[in-house]
Parts: sequence; C-alpha cells; structure tokens
Amino acid sequence: MRLAGRITDWNDDKGFGFVVPTGGGARAFVHINEFQRGSRRPLVGDLISYFPVVDARGRTNARQIRHAGQKMEVPRAPSRVPRAALGLAILSAGVAAAAFDLLPAVLVGIYIAMSVVSYLMYRSDKIAAQTEAQRVPEANLHLADLLGGWPGALVAQQRFRHKTAKQSFQMIFWATVALNLVVAAWLLRSGMFAEWAGRIGG
Repeated sequence: MRLAGRITDWNDDKGFGFVVPTGGGARAFVHINEFQRGSRRPLVGDLISYFPVVDARGRTNARQIRHAGQKMEVPRAPSRVPRAALGLAILSAGVAAAAFDLLPAVLVGIYIAMSVVSYLMYRSDKIAAQTEAQRVPEANLHLADLLGGWPGALVAQQRFRHKTAKQSFQMIFWATVALNLVVAAWLLRSGMFAEWAGRIGG
C-alpha cells in the first residue's frame, strides 16, 4: 500500500533522509536512488508518496518514491553506461594481456587487488548509508579508484546502485579514471614501472 508523508530529515551530500507518514506511523529511511528518474533533489518538508518495506532488521525503508503530484514513471531505459560489464571486461582484458606478455602481470595484479578493495569500500558505504552508520569518506573512495580500483568501483556502483545519481561524485570519479590511465601509460612507456617492479622483485 502506497503511503504519503513528509521528509523530516535530509542530508543532500549523502543522499538520504527520513520520511514520516501523514497521520502518524513509523518513519522510513529514504535514499536518493529510490526516487523516479528525472526527479528533482528532495528537500526537508517535501510531500512524497512511497511503498514502505520492512527489511530483515525490522527497519522501514521507502521504495519507489514519487514527489506529490508526480506522474507514474515509465519503465527505465537501460543505463547508458553498463558499469558492471565495463569493469569486468577491463579486468578480463588486463588478465588476457598479461597472459600474452602485453602488460606486466604485476600491474594487472595491482588493478585486480585495488578493484577488490574499492568494491568492498563501496559496499561498506552503501550498507552504512542504509543503517545510519559511519560512512566511508568520499575522498577515500576516490583515492582507491585513483590507485587502480576504478574497475571494481564500476561493478560496485551498478551492483549496489550507489553514487551513480550524484553528479559531483561522478565527475570526480571519471577524472580519477582518466588520471589513473594517463599515469599508468606514462609509467609503462617511460620504463619506470619496469624498473620499479624489478627492484621490488629483486
């Protein structure tokens, strides 16, 4: 049953808040990703409608949120950026390139390891957002992506529907991807990576 209520708390930087149903009742957790595509950013005091869903821990979450008077959304078109497929394809291509000695195995290993780290950090931050726990600082997420974890971040962003709607985050994210690729290409062409890897191996 769809309920109507007003947003009583909203943290726009983190993209979540709470709604109290009209007429009283349990407040529900609200996340930006549950709003219809094309919705404006919510504000404290906004009247919304939503489906209340109780999770395994007994907490009420607002799903399929619409602003008051907003029409029923049409089915969402597939994402323009197939993030998970892109991230996995890049890692797979790196493994194949290393197998044919086209890329240093150490470099590919770094990307895989950092991708796992980045994936787990995004997962942890998503869980924290849903449970009101301490969040992972965005600077830490960007640093992990900059150090080679961005393929794993792509998978996590799609898998957990996390950080994809925040344009400021996405701008910095793609900047870290570009910077990482530029630095990696320079290290390979200059021979500095081979020299560094040789010292580590020796």
